[in-house]
Amino acid sequence: MQFTAKVTEISKQRTACAIVAVDSKNQLTDSGNALDKANGGCLTKLLKRGDLESVAGSTLLVPMLDGGVERVLLVRSGKAPIKQADFRKLATTSAKAVKSFKEATSYLTEVTVSDASPEWQAQQLALAAGLATYKFTRCHSDAKPNPLAKFTIHAGDKKLLKAVQSGTDLGSSQAMGSNIARELGNLPGNICTPSYLANEAKALAKTHPKLTTTVLDNKKMEALGMGAFMSVAKGSDEPAAMIAMNYKGGKTGQKPIVLVGKGITFDTGGISLKPGIAMDEMKFDMCGAASVFGVMNALVEMNAPVNVVGVVAAAENMPSGRASKPGDIVTSMSGKTIEILNTDAEGRLVLCDALTWAGKFKPSVVIDIATLTGACVIALGNHATGLYANQDKLAEDLLAAGENTGDRAWRMPLWDEYQPMLNSNFADMQNIGGREAGSVTAACFLARFAEEYNWAHLDIAGSAWTSGAAKGATGRPVPLLLQYILNSK
Repeated sequence: MQFTAKVTEISKQRTACAIVAVDSKNQLTDSGNALDKANGGCLTKLLKRGDLESVAGSTLLVPMLDGGVERVLLVRSGKAPIKQADFRKLATTSAKAVKSFKEATSYLTEVTVSDASPEWQAQQLALAAGLATYKFTRCHSDAKPNPLAKFTIHAGDKKLLKAVQSGTDLGSSQAMGSNIARELGNLPGNICTPSYLANEAKALAKTHPKLTTTVLDNKKMEALGMGAFMSVAKGSDEPAAMIAMNYKGGKTGQKPIVLVGKGITFDTGGISLKPGIAMDEMKFDMCGAASVFGVMNALVEMNAPVNVVGVVAAAENMPSGRASKPGDIVTSMSGKTIEILNTDAEGRLVLCDALTWAGKFKPSVVIDIATLTGACVIALGNHATGLYANQDKLAEDLLAAGENTGDRAWRMPLWDEYQPMLNSNFADMQNIGGREAGSVTAACFLARFAEEYNWAHLDIAGSAWTSGAAKGATGRPVPLLLQYILNSK
């Protein structure tokens, strides 16, 4: 999809659809007024007739008979200045309304938004448009992609053009990365295996000289002592993979940000078998890994001036004669022993060895991303990602990146008082802490393997995908992560 920032004169612009805002008093923005005047006041007449609902976010598609603008999408913006969250809704609603056209031009940058720059507005418009066009077609025999191929964002004048272009570029990159994550997440487990992810990582390395990919197979992981990871992987006939995509776009010697993604390409629960209802959604248990792929693809596309390593711990969690049993004790790469009380708490087992391995890259920061606990869904629902961190500044920066993009997170406690819930009579720790505070104790478990560096954990079990009629991966938290990384450069 092509994104462009442009200073346009709407009465002379050729577009399949122009997106124009209308406030609570039926007042058009400058471009809307110019188009209305060029067409004999037809828009004003429609608004007086009450065809556009008064609720903010309502839309009305108006065919135009003359001029270069074929259609106008009127969008109710409400009383100015509007809140940032309300502007995101306008961006999303309008993008969904025009995705069936081949091309569209948005004039929503003329809406006054509280504490928002033209760059931010353009970013939100591009992100919303890019996300709206995504459609999973790979496994359909006759599905066609959404036709929207070009999206133009209006800049008020030449002085604003650079800022609007910058925001457009960032938003489109965030959308592209999110859609790659969505595509990987939506693929079924018989296609998207650990080997598939390894091959995707190798293919990405071939596209850019600044990125190299390393893949550890079962033998190499066993040799490195990744007993926790292999306790999960050994139950499947599919070979596991520990993947590292090393992007060196920043200064030589600059410590990298390391992203660690949980990549359980299908999770049956193992011997602690999950209920059959909605088990198909366990193909989404690799959405943490998918988000890492989305970020790495976006960084390569942007040629971003940063050093980032994307680590993916990819395995299947299957029940078999080789699978781990409740009560088994394994030794992690760190040397710490773990009593496995529940084989469905497998994410923390693959991640703990990945976190230990991540230390070899001498990181400035390590952020793991995982669909880790159903308890996080109970705590926060689908709106917020659970955020844990062992450093306040890191937590604050991640929260700010989420607020900026609308890909929001909420900080959860990582207090020492929770650690005794992981005590075991037979090993250094057990892999579950009981029913209470399940998301917190899972994070406390991971924290024991991230003591040597600045670390954050994003529990995306609630935000990574939606269920029901709109079932599918969301691509979160790619926008948050990209914003954080670019803010850190």
